Amino acid sequence: MEMIKILGFTGSLRRDSYNKAALRAAGELLPDGAILEIVDLAPIPFFNEDLEAEGVPQAVVDFKDKIVAADALLICTPEYNYSIPPVLKNALDWASRGKDSPLNGKPAAIMSASQGLFGGARAQYHLRQVAVVLNLMLLNRPEVFIMSAAGKFDQDGKLIDDYSRRAISNLLVAMVDWTRLLKKK
Repeated sequence: MEMIKILGFTGSLRRDSYNKAALRAAGELLPDGAILEIVDLAPIPFFNEDLEAEGVPQAVVDFKDKIVAADALLICTPEYNYSIPPVLKNALDWASRGKDSPLNGKPAAIMSASQGLFGGARAQYHLRQVAVVLNLMLLNRPEVFIMSAAGKFDQDGKLIDDYSRRAISNLLVAMVDWTRLLKKK
């Protein structure tokens, strides 16, 4: 069976981010036949057409190359003011540029962690709207919302909540199946 390569990233720049910790947990919970590479979006500069005209920054080229090499994307988004963070939107904007966007038709799944009671649900719905124009092939279910995140991770950033671990595990299994299904088409 072919190995499914998943590229994971989050819009959080915070060192002790719950969303980064959730991505690390996903790396521990992968089903057989899948690998996860987590990429940091911090080196990607804010989009500017003048900067693009001077030559696409290497951090953007590297990010787009990683998207091309991946079979699927796992996006773990925090919620900032009921929406997605600018770092995440910026990375997606850069990746969408050019005639051959590596996002076009790419299988993807979303999860989120938030200290709020909705677990980042509003950010996920905004990200789904952005994904439409990018033509990402989003997995609709299962959904993963890690609410009241401060109590779900230990002091070392390990996800200790069994419910959330099962939800991520179920998402990953469905994501691998979804990716394999789309690769057959």
